[in-house]
Amino acid sequence: MKRGKKYQDSQKAYDKTALYDPAEALQLSIDTAKANFDETIEASIRLGVDPRHADQQVRGAIVLPHGTGKTLRVLVFAKGDSIKEAQDAGADYVGGDEIVEKIQKENWFEFDVCVATPDMMGVVGKIGRVLGPKGLMPNPKSGTVTKDVAKAIGDIKAGKVEYRVDKTAIIHVVIGKKSFGQEKLMDNLSALMEAIIKAKPSAAKGTYLRSVVVSSTMGPGVKINPTRFVS
Repeated sequence: MKRGKKYQDSQKAYDKTALYDPAEALQLSIDTAKANFDETIEASIRLGVDPRHADQQVRGAIVLPHGTGKTLRVLVFAKGDSIKEAQDAGADYVGGDEIVEKIQKENWFEFDVCVATPDMMGVVGKIGRVLGPKGLMPNPKSGTVTKDVAKAIGDIKAGKVEYRVDKTAIIHVVIGKKSFGQEKLMDNLSALMEAIIKAKPSAAKGTYLRSVVVSSTMGPGVKINPTRFVS
């Protein structure tokens, strides 16, 4: 794969084989983000788990101290008093069967996160096959199936992110923007890593944190020494 000149120059700015301290790695990600826009910084964490087994799944959610730098559009499936509660809390879209129909007939996905009250899961289940693959299906473990929709919306707008190990045992999570600077990105990364470490399945054997890499949208990945997150 042929890389652009900016990418190649960025690769020369550091040692691709080295394991850096977290703060240094984040600064390198900032320094190598050469695009003409505020690049997103993402963390990729490879875990020593086998995602094929239910008892080795790693999934959860956390409100990052400084958010992600992106304002998320929230869809809430609700009825009764919960509709007004969701609207007052700042939901971008609120509804029920009419939203399901819009998604089914118009392939409408103008939202980033989906929240549902427990009594609406039967309705949401009708489109589970299209929401699931897009990572939009509400789930109690991530706090998106709840009676307290106001809190759920508040957390999401404040910078709540979900983390979930994929089939290759890697978790990918956005931790902010280049403009955040090293200190805020470090706060976000530390909070994320603490949550992932706490979520370690009891069935996981051997080394849990296999690798940690941070990268910007258009920049190369910088490796972090994973032992720096383990006390």
